[in-house]
This record gives sequence, structure tokens and C-alpha cells, in this order.
Amino acid sequence: MASKWVDLVDPDEAELRMQAPKRLHARALDRLLAPAEHEDEPRPTLEGHGDYVFGVFLVPVASPDENRVYYQEIDLVLTRELVLTARKTPPHGEPFDTADVHETCTRGGIEDPGMVAYHLVDEVAEHYLDLIDTLNDKIDELDDHVEEWPAEQVRGRISELRHALLHIRRTLAPTRDAIHGVVDGRIELDGQELFPHEVELHFADAYDKLLRASEGVDFSRDLLAGVRDYSQAKIANDQNEVVKRLTAIASILLVPTFIVGLYGQNFIRSMPELRWAHGYEWSWGLIIVTTVAQIVYFRRRGWL
Repeated sequence: MASKWVDLVDPDEAELRMQAPKRLHARALDRLLAPAEHEDEPRPTLEGHGDYVFGVFLVPVASPDENRVYYQEIDLVLTRELVLTARKTPPHGEPFDTADVHETCTRGGIEDPGMVAYHLVDEVAEHYLDLIDTLNDKIDELDDHVEEWPAEQVRGRISELRHALLHIRRTLAPTRDAIHGVVDGRIELDGQELFPHEVELHFADAYDKLLRASEGVDFSRDLLAGVRDYSQAKIANDQNEVVKRLTAIASILLVPTFIVGLYGQNFIRSMPELRWAHGYEWSWGLIIVTTVAQIVYFRRRGWL
């Protein structure tokens, strides 16, 4: 059945009420009007509401130059006659671009609302896969520079990547669950079929991509954990080197301190050896010889 696709960007209430189905629930309308400010909300979902299906999806976008990941929200209303998409402009970002989906549907003569929804979902899944590849490249870059970058910079990048992976898991899992609801036939219109079997098979392909993305997140987490462990081992090794140097310095200073404490460096006539005319020179010579000997020894051991 041919359907109309209405694609809105940051719509206001009047525009939504004009384009959306008249029977749209107030809660769905509020979600469509809510601004795009994401921490853990909104949660991606796709659910049936009798005579329409309502969905919320978050599209991840990596900004490598700024070392950040932000999310583009796209809300979806499906009926047998209408595909309504509401794209939100995220703070410091651009709204989701549906030009490729429009071109794919136009080139393929696709008018069925279920297939239009599939192509939108497939684009979301592709963005997750691209994001995982970008994060893996960033983790590889971090791994290559652990030896060169300051410890503070390495810790900062590890923290940023770890938080990005955690947020991806929080958005990817509910997206995957929402698509699975179409695959197993739980999401449909009352008395009508919005997702026929062939469309469900296409949604299964998108679901497989999201599964691969989930596995990619786990792999990225393991890669990042390896970089973190290596960084911590490097810090511990550097600390050991510092301790060895401090130990060597303390040992070098210990013998001269003992000699000075023994003789007092007051060569007059209190003790027999102190009446020696060359006692002061002897003391200094002994200090220099023992110090040089220790320096040579510690250098051979690699402590200096």
C-alpha cells in the first residue's frame, strides 16, 4: 500500500498536530516535541499503539577531531498510510540526515511504510558499526602512543573512551531489543499487518548488524582494558625505576655521611688519627673513592 512520508526537523506543536495522526497519544506527542538533550534518556524504543507504531531511535555520531560521540534523535510514527519522522538537532551537532534513505526508497520505488522503517533502522545500525570502527581506531592510536604521551593524557583518553563505550551499550541494547520486537512479530497494528514476513526478514538483517555492533562493543572494551593494563604496568615500572634511583642516591650519600660523622671533619688534636697532617685530605679522598665506586656499581646494575 502506498504511503506518504512526512520528514520534519525540530517541529513545533502546530506543525506536528497538522501532520501527525489525529489519534496520536499525548505521551507520544510530548516525546515528539521534547528537545534533543541526551544523557540516558530517551530510551530507544519501538512499540505498537493500536492503529499506529511509535518509535524513538538514537543515531550515534563520532567526531574524531573533537574526541567525542554525540547522538542524533529521530522519532518515528507509522501507520498504513503515513510515515512521520521527526528529527531533532542535538546540542553542538547536526540532525540526522535522511537523504540516503530517501534516495534508496525513491530509487527502489519503495512506498510500503514497513520497508521505509526498515531502511531507517538499517541506517541506524550502520552508524553503530561505523562508530565501533572509529572507536577501535582511537584505541589503536592510544595504544601506539602510551609510551610517548604523558600519563595524565593517557588516563584522560582512557576515561573518555570508557564512558563512550558505556553510553553505546546503554543505547545499543534497547535499540536491538526494539528491532527484535518486529522480527518476532510482537509489534503490529490492531487488525492490520504493518510488517509482512518479507519486511520482518529485512528487519532481521538489521538486527544481525546490531548484534555485530554489540559484539564489537565487547571487543572494544577488551582492547581498551588491555591498553589500560599496559598503561598501569608502565606507570608501575616507571615508579620502580624512580625508587631504584632514589635508593642508589641514598646509598651514595650514606657512606660520605658515615665518614663525616666518624671523623667530624675537625682535625686538630682530640684523637690520634685527627692529629695527622693530611687527615682532611684523606677524609675527602675516601669520600670521593667510595662515591665513585658506588656510582660505577649502580650504573653497571642499571640503577642510574
